[in-house]
Amino acid sequence: MFSQLQPVATDPILGLMAAYKEDPNPLKVDLGVGVYKDEQGHTAVLDCVKKAEQLRLTQETTKTYIGMAGDLSFNAHIEKLAFGSHKVLLEGRTTTAHTPGGTGALRVAAEFIKKANPNATIWVSKPTWANHISMFQAAGLTVKEYTYYDYSSKGLNEEAMFTELAQVQAGDVVLVHACCHNPSGMDLNFAQWQRFAALAKDKGFTPMVDMAYQGFGLGLDEDTAGLRHLANEVPELILCTSCSKNFGLYRERIGAVSVVVADAKVLETARSVLLSVVRSIYSMPPAHGAIVVSHILDSQELTALWHQELATMRNRINQYRQLIIDKLAAEGVQQDFSFITRQHGMFSFLGITPAQIEQLRRDYSIYMVGSSRISIAGLNHSNIDYFAKAVAAVLKP
Repeated sequence: MFSQLQPVATDPILGLMAAYKEDPNPLKVDLGVGVYKDEQGHTAVLDCVKKAEQLRLTQETTKTYIGMAGDLSFNAHIEKLAFGSHKVLLEGRTTTAHTPGGTGALRVAAEFIKKANPNATIWVSKPTWANHISMFQAAGLTVKEYTYYDYSSKGLNEEAMFTELAQVQAGDVVLVHACCHNPSGMDLNFAQWQRFAALAKDKGFTPMVDMAYQGFGLGLDEDTAGLRHLANEVPELILCTSCSKNFGLYRERIGAVSVVVADAKVLETARSVLLSVVRSIYSMPPAHGAIVVSHILDSQELTALWHQELATMRNRINQYRQLIIDKLAAEGVQQDFSFITRQHGMFSFLGITPAQIEQLRRDYSIYMVGSSRISIAGLNHSNIDYFAKAVAAVLKP
């Protein structure tokens, strides 16, 4: 049986990681992997996490299963982070399950959609996170793309986007990034969120919001402004969240999927279907990271520390967005890179050619994916000048 298997193409990010690791150049720069790195190029454990883990070690009394919905305290905290004191919580119209990472949340959401409407098409932005399409297709959903990023203007292709979304059928699902769009960094502004919400309400499609970077854009509450407005306007939506970036809990694989229903009367039905999906995929989620997050958000002291550490990460990324522009200008680059500061989060397209990307890798050991998407957090005080000089060299006419 296994001899009939056909090889599957390697994920470009994984191939890039392997090539970077094998590169002996001491000046090599990794701008491909989407994890936050500090000034030392290290993805450190947050201090608030270390303190919460100590609490967990002293307070834990059992290793028994925590149930299909996961840690209920964590779920309540995640809902509050996302929605604040929004009516969808006050009216009892939201149910949440904690999942193995944001990826697990997306897969659970996909299977939930399949049960709700087996004929649903899910629409994703072009471009979107590389794993979205294959994950939804693996769940048996039809996937289509809508125009989003304009590579020529380095901004949102707003009119094309809304023209295409106006053709979406009632009963379909449209995925939108809450903030820090991956891979472009180009987010909807509030007026565009209002337009999207009005269209969803008019056409009857269900929004699915992927919020993997809350707090990495403008701030914890600011990054949910679009989501909260959307929840005001539409009767139903799905939210997928992750604690990988904002809590630095990458390897703990902690996320959540939340379903907002139109009427509290159908909440129990939605919850039962959601948990049946969980049962059929992994049965019970891991506990550690969720309980760590709960300990942090249960404590005023640890919450304040987390806010401080999160702000440090966010501000560092924003600082380097401006530094890229300044350093390239100092190297005499004439090309306009000002768009980088109009974007949010860890990612941006540099807008250079595949040949220039290959030259950066071959001649300077600077690694980025073929779309020219870079992870801003891969830059630091020891490599930013080298990066700028290399980019300037390959951009010379």
